[in-house]
Amino acid sequence: MNDLPSNELPIHGSALDEHLRSLPPVQVLDTDLDGTLVGSEGSLLSTVTGAPTARAAQGLVAARQAGVTVVPVSGRRHAQLAWDCRLLGLADFVAETGTVICRDGEVQRWWGDAPKELTGTPREALRETGALQALLDAFDGELRIYDPYDDGRIGEYLLIGQVDVRQANELLAGSGAPWANLIDNGASTGWPGRHARAYHLLPRGTGKARAVAEDLRLRGLSPGVAMACGDSMEDWTMAACVGTYVQVANGHGALGGNAFGVPGAMTEGFADAVDALLRAYLR
Repeated sequence: MNDLPSNELPIHGSALDEHLRSLPPVQVLDTDLDGTLVGSEGSLLSTVTGAPTARAAQGLVAARQAGVTVVPVSGRRHAQLAWDCRLLGLADFVAETGTVICRDGEVQRWWGDAPKELTGTPREALRETGALQALLDAFDGELRIYDPYDDGRIGEYLLIGQVDVRQANELLAGSGAPWANLIDNGASTGWPGRHARAYHLLPRGTGKARAVAEDLRLRGLSPGVAMACGDSMEDWTMAACVGTYVQVANGHGALGGNAFGVPGAMTEGFADAVDALLRAYLR
């Protein structure tokens, strides 16, 4: 590890601090973007209310100065996330809810249980086997492709609407695509005039947790030296494959075990997580 920044943080007596001090130093920080690393309107420099803040940016710098590898793990499409990472000075990332992994500049599609022999990408498999159309037909008027944010994806589909996820997955299983999976990504403002939620349609056997576990395996690292930070239920699944999971205040997963909450929401919460990580080095 490199030397800590000169503005060392005081030791804090929280359960998260105690947990981190019981583990080896964190080497990898896997973080969600929207609702976690970035705040209002997707800004790194805004709080949940839109007020200006530099805490998340300062946290990113401080983590890198401490020798921690920061890996964005996002539902954003891979091409967009590549540009985001370039702007943030980060190299590797996990995109499209774990169906795309980029390490050392190489983009890898993560197929999971999708029938790889049918076509060129997991996204194409979801279309050509009829999984996508089965959902759109069954929930006509209640579910649609989330344009323009769905464009350019290679591992999944991004949808928007208001549906029962359990019913949707039962439909997929009965329509000949039991390997397809719809997951709820939380409330969205992308359907004017109605309450709506964003959904990811992707192969079973994929997801953020699977991608993070594979990334750690490729790095030759144990879960104990990894921390993950997020807000959604899909983010919460990363707790199973890292030593420490930190949920920002606007998050939704259950806490306990190696999953801890922090007081800050969105950018402020990400900064709280980095502060705890850095305090652990003062043990």
